[in-house]
Amino acid sequence: MRLGDVEALFTHVAAPVMTRLRQPERQVLDTLVDAGVARSRSDALAWSVRLVGEHADEWLGQLRDAMSEVDKLRGQGPAL
Repeated sequence: MRLGDVEALFTHVAAPVMTRLRQPERQVLDTLVDAGVARSRSDALAWSVRLVGEHADEWLGQLRDAMSEVDKLRGQGPAL
């Protein structure tokens, strides 16, 4: 949603995502499940992504800004 200069992304839809994980990465998810932090590998992965998002919010914001600048520059470039 965009209102003036304010933009907010929200959704209530949970979409399935396929990912390939190696054994050590699956062991991390299994540890979270075994410890009761998550009910399933899927929940453990979602929990992990939220945790990274919270702790890397500033960096992710800078990355998004940089990607927006790249898109802007691409739009200004010559058409192929």
